[in-house]
Amino acid sequence: VQQISEMLTELFQRARLEKPGQVDPRAAEFTLSLLTAMYDRSGTGYIKTRSAAAALIALSGDTLLAKYRAFFQFYAVRDGKVALITRSALRSLLTDLNQIPAIVGESCTLSCVEIATHSCFHGVLNSAIVEEKFLSWLRSEPAVLLWLPTCYRLSATEMVSHQARCK
Repeated sequence: VQQISEMLTELFQRARLEKPGQVDPRAAEFTLSLLTAMYDRSGTGYIKTRSAAAALIALSGDTLLAKYRAFFQFYAVRDGKVALITRSALRSLLTDLNQIPAIVGESCTLSCVEIATHSCFHGVLNSAIVEEKFLSWLRSEPAVLLWLPTCYRLSATEMVSHQARCK
């Protein structure tokens, strides 16, 4: 938790320099509090770096494709020159990501994660998949992660303005 706190402090200090006046001075504190609530409910003082990274990626303002690629990077394993994501890595990713809606009472059961993992690996004979298969599955908007593209679309529409007058 201490290392993540230091990293968040540095991250938000840089963001404040890039966008003066747009970053709350307590952003690092609030973000750490959220990560702790999601990933350290028993108060052990430990949060897996990969879990925190997944949450930060999911909550970032980046495009969906960039988020999906980053998830793959963090959870994939190297097999020679090729990066692959295994069933267990996908389960870990989905479990980590599902802590985000769970914090507001919209949790998914463990069976949701298993069903999603099975659907991702449907028709796959190998024990792992390449990035393109992973991205293709995510683009199909699996139910277990439907909140992610929905939140992205909502945040993207916040910037839309039009010249129409309402009566």
